[in-house]
Amino acid sequence: MNVRRGRSAEGRAEVRRALVAAAVRLFRTRGYEETTVDDIAAAAGVGRRTFFRYFPSKEDAISPDHEVALARVDEVLSTAHPTEPTASLVVRAGETVFDLYADDPELSVERFRLTHEVPALRDRESARVDHYRRLFTRRLRERYAGEPDGDLRAAVIGAAVVAAHNLALRGWLAAGGRPEELEHYRQRFRKVVDLLPREPGEPDVTERLEAAVARLERHA
Repeated sequence: MNVRRGRSAEGRAEVRRALVAAAVRLFRTRGYEETTVDDIAAAAGVGRRTFFRYFPSKEDAISPDHEVALARVDEVLSTAHPTEPTASLVVRAGETVFDLYADDPELSVERFRLTHEVPALRDRESARVDHYRRLFTRRLRERYAGEPDGDLRAAVIGAAVVAAHNLALRGWLAAGGRPEELEHYRQRFRKVVDLLPREPGEPDVTERLEAAVARLERHA
């Protein structure tokens, strides 16, 4: 191994990818319980100390980089213009997570399969999902501060967006994670917009449909 491999940002990313790939491979071939941190480090060509500079445990080596994903979501939510419609904002934030998984579809699919096969990994992943819900809810609560039922609106939208995102993302991964099908699942996620609570002053679904019909009739 090149001892300088992890000294640059690109090198650190390379080491991280090597550790994740090694963990996936060993969990798949040897079994989760039978694989140790030392096994993963050796397979990636690094030492035990290097492993722990990247991951606190072997479970973390198989998880997507949720910290990066959460940071991306938080950046979108915290820097959005106050006048951007909430529905547009939460979809835009949620789609950044798709990008993280799409960077390496094959590895994402392997991770997905393992997290469903290994109870310890499945429980850990379920707990991580709640981090996204809390982040969306917190940022939306700030957005709705002082509005009637602002806390309730934030909680409902946060839960709905994360649930819809999980359904779409897991559907894509379960189907094989083919890049050419990703847009279909993104569109599936975007349908959550029609299910979100209305913004104050926004027409409800029936009114929007009636308006659309009226426009069609005028152009008929």
